[in-house]
Amino acid sequence: MNAAEVEPTNEQSKRYFTLAEANQRLPLVRAIVSDIVELFRDVSERRQRLIDLIERNQLGSKRVASPYTEELEQMQADIQADVEKLNGFAQELAELGIELKDPNIGLIDFPTLVDGREAYLCWKLGEPEVGFWHELTAGVQGRQSVDGLKPQPRSQVSNLKSQI
Repeated sequence: MNAAEVEPTNEQSKRYFTLAEANQRLPLVRAIVSDIVELFRDVSERRQRLIDLIERNQLGSKRVASPYTEELEQMQADIQADVEKLNGFAQELAELGIELKDPNIGLIDFPTLVDGREAYLCWKLGEPEVGFWHELTAGVQGRQSVDGLKPQPRSQVSNLKSQI
């Protein structure tokens, strides 16, 4: 399983967060992201074990009859059910206006405005609060401290929303 399999919908109406708003939502977001990271790791491990079993026993072929075929199919069904649960968690974040970037480490972005341009407030599971931001194209490597950010007035955020 890879991170691309957990896909939030990108066609949600765009919402911009102030730093204070992003931090206010962290208790709920932290719980959702914690569930995502735990389940993502579990699914990844189970999927790898299943692949190893199939390859080791050459049970991937339908021509090979095995007493374990039914059990392996159930394992695949369980994994798929958990992938759907992961997608549900990602959808919850998307409905809040938050983008899941990496389900393995619990990295998310809150859309924001910095000096009138779109950017992201960036948070990772384990961090006590939203403490970083980055340009849209910079990604996690371009994270900068929020200490130097000027708070965006709520009216400016609202005005840009009405223009979109």
